[in-house]
Amino acid sequence: MLKVGILSGWHVHARGYAKELEESGLVQIAALWDEDPSRGRAWAEELGAEFIEDVDELLARDDIPAIVCNAPTTEHPALLLKAATAGKHIFTEKLLAVSSAECEALCKAIDASGKVFCISLPLRATRRVLYIKKLIEDGALGRVTGARFRRSHSGVSDHWLPAYWFDVEKTGGGAMMDLGAHPAYVLPFLFGAPKRLAGFTANLFGTSADESAIALAEFPGGILATGETAFVTNGVPDLLEVYGTEGSVFMRGDELWLNLRDGGRLISAEELPKEEPSPVIQFAKACIEGGGSPEHLGTKDALVMTRFIEAVYASDASGKAVFF
Repeated sequence: MLKVGILSGWHVHARGYAKELEESGLVQIAALWDEDPSRGRAWAEELGAEFIEDVDELLARDDIPAIVCNAPTTEHPALLLKAATAGKHIFTEKLLAVSSAECEALCKAIDASGKVFCISLPLRATRRVLYIKKLIEDGALGRVTGARFRRSHSGVSDHWLPAYWFDVEKTGGGAMMDLGAHPAYVLPFLFGAPKRLAGFTANLFGTSADESAIALAEFPGGILATGETAFVTNGVPDLLEVYGTEGSVFMRGDELWLNLRDGGRLISAEELPKEEPSPVIQFAKACIEGGGSPEHLGTKDALVMTRFIEAVYASDASGKAVFF
């Protein structure tokens, strides 16, 4: 059984990853470190894991070959550089790093370690997104000309996001840095790395971070797409639309509608491909079975996502498009 060490319970998804790993039957959560010792001790007791107050001590443990990082985003470069140098397999919450420079340096260190690396890009494993990707690759939509992705919620407008989610010194940003990560990895999954980006952010309720943001991206082949996100909307399911010369496909939450020249129809569950395991389970299996990092969840993917979001903020600040 793979022994895993957890780095921090800061991120809102931390407990979800731990639950998946525990229920997989593949992993033992052996130890936990947290930048907040009181939080760490309490969670370690719940998990039945050892709490280790010094992160260097945890990373020096030969019996713990893999770590799961849920620490504040701005702390990733220092923590994950230590983990890579210690020769640990690494699973991390997104983003890998806030800036491209930090991300590039970290990617080099991780690649040099030769260990398994996996970043959490969950929609890349889902049946509907995989179906849309295959439609594009098979040419069913003709020449793709445009796309739209949106993920948003009411965390600010309904006042349920935790206060620490607006500490930009830890998060690196607001809605675009958080929920905006999803269009920043879904759109390149479908179309490749963008050629140029423009971005707009807004602060409607006066928190210390952007609460609504839109990215405008040009992808190879002249494909124009929008990536939209917000903490100030209610009742909006995930939206993914791809438009082509022979037809278009529309994802609304759990529904998928395909419009081709011969008519439109709702896609049944039976037509969808098999869902891939979640990224954290792919990570655990890769560590156990060998064979390298999971496809489409590696350092190159992490770097494109950081560059995408960095470009949105840079464009918003400058009023100019940013070229990759």
